[in-house]
Amino acid sequence: MAFSSVLFLFGFLPLVLGFYYLVPDRFRNAVALVASLAFYAWGAPWFVLVLILSSWLDYVLAGRIRSSADSTESKRLLALAVGLNLAMLVYCKYMNFFVEQANTIAAAVGLEPFGWTSIVLPIGISFFTFQKISYLVDVYRRQSQPAASFGAYLLYVVLFPQLIAGPIVRYHDVASQIRKRSYSDEQFLIGTWRFTIGLAKKVLIADTLAVVADAAFGPTAETAVDPMQLSCAVAWLAAVSYAMQLYFDFSGYSDMAIGLGKMLGFDFLENFNQPYISKSVTEFWRRWHISLSNWMREYLYVPLGGNRVPRWRLYANLWIVFLLSGFWHGASWNFLIWGAIHGGILTAERLTATSRLPSWPTALAILRTFCLVLVAWVFFRAWDLTQAVQFLGVMACGSAAASVTVDELMTPHIAFVLVVAVVLSFSPLFSRSYYYLDNWAIGPKSRAAGLRLAVRYAFSLALLIVSATALMSSRFHPFIYFRF
Repeated sequence: MAFSSVLFLFGFLPLVLGFYYLVPDRFRNAVALVASLAFYAWGAPWFVLVLILSSWLDYVLAGRIRSSADSTESKRLLALAVGLNLAMLVYCKYMNFFVEQANTIAAAVGLEPFGWTSIVLPIGISFFTFQKISYLVDVYRRQSQPAASFGAYLLYVVLFPQLIAGPIVRYHDVASQIRKRSYSDEQFLIGTWRFTIGLAKKVLIADTLAVVADAAFGPTAETAVDPMQLSCAVAWLAAVSYAMQLYFDFSGYSDMAIGLGKMLGFDFLENFNQPYISKSVTEFWRRWHISLSNWMREYLYVPLGGNRVPRWRLYANLWIVFLLSGFWHGASWNFLIWGAIHGGILTAERLTATSRLPSWPTALAILRTFCLVLVAWVFFRAWDLTQAVQFLGVMACGSAAASVTVDELMTPHIAFVLVVAVVLSFSPLFSRSYYYLDNWAIGPKSRAAGLRLAVRYAFSLALLIVSATALMSSRFHPFIYFRF
């Protein structure tokens, strides 16, 4: 069940919020838990039982980790608990890939292929696995107390606003909110505004630009497009359209998740901060998918030694982090190369940070960073390595056999949406603070403040109506990060 579906908007969400605020405060965790399990079971009715069982094992092992007075035993229990979670992730997400590679090697040496039934990827497993590991490590490090009950821990794992595609919520960021949180009309209204902004970003911008990206790459692996059919201009148009589609799709989901959290009394950390205005790829990763960057730094990069190691180890750590980040996104060589590209660029930026080379002007630095990110996005979007390499070749040199032209893809509506997306992505006038309403509830109330509030929420209602209308009259596009 997607946030951008009619069923969620006009069925599930009003029903859940109605029950949530009708019951006394002490029962709201229970309502949120039941709603979250039902939300996940809608798309994965059998795997929800596996998720509950694995969460129960986490809860039991975390309790033993905390109560153990022997540090060696605690480490072994932590390794067991983290290992069980990673084993489930590897089996469900990567075994198809490993068997495929093994069969390729077997065919090359004349051996019989391995018999294997493909596994259907459980939705959201990459996200909730990282959250489960966060809980175990936080308890081991004594950054947080173990959850007061299994129900409280399970709520942390399956809370529906962020269950499927994040933001990745670290346990120590929300542990106190699970125990007790405050509610206010202002917070609920901020959540409503934020949710409708995310819905509009997804439905009105991302889904429109998906038409161009799908036409150039192919909507599925089985219908992948031969890049040699594209002109150089079409390839660049598709790459830019996909970059905008991905940003507005994923940041839209994050806005909706954060907004839903506020409606329920939770405050989730931000996940995006205008990443395409970054002047370096290092800065880009401080602004893009912030929750993943924070998780990787806290639970992988720092334990590997972080910056407190010899220079060669630091660069190796960067590569390890980004190779694993790429593989976390998907079980294919494309994602590994995408991660390797980012790891390589970050290493190069570290190497040149202390050089006396003149700095680039801001506009050129932003353009350079965007182009580097754009090249990497081609591997992220392409269905296989061959398509990615050929696509980049067409972007660089064009194609003598091109048959698809810009005029065939660029309708006036798509052109308008693309311009809006670029302006929103690159203009400092549309930074996060422009539409997050950070300060509207702070300070004394006034007639002017009330008028601004009324205008903003009239605009929010208009966005909801327009987005819902677009949903009902167009083909459904799932969120891109549902694949991960």
